[in-house]
Amino acid sequence: MRDLDFIDETIAKRTAANPAFPALVETASRRRALMRALAERRTTQRRSQTAVAAAMDTSQSFVARLERSADDARISTVERYAASLGYVVQYHLLPATDEGRSSPPVVVH
Repeated sequence: MRDLDFIDETIAKRTAANPAFPALVETASRRRALMRALAERRTTQRRSQTAVAAAMDTSQSFVARLERSADDARISTVERYAASLGYVVQYHLLPATDEGRSSPPVVVH
């Protein structure tokens, strides 16, 4: 068995204080994966953050923050970002079991 590192210790402490904490971490991970996938699409399309920001009617710095952290991005913001790249966001309900969580967090067609 391996020793706990700082992240493991932090998750354990926060889980002790809030049993829902692992689910919050999982949700944040999926949100970051979605924003990474969109940022990769932007790069593949050779579009700058400034161009995407103009299409979204916002600033380049906002797009940079969105791509970097997406802490609590509103669904409407993510949809606008995706639309600026020619994508739509679809929603799927998955069972909140280990089986449902084993699905990839982002599927791009």
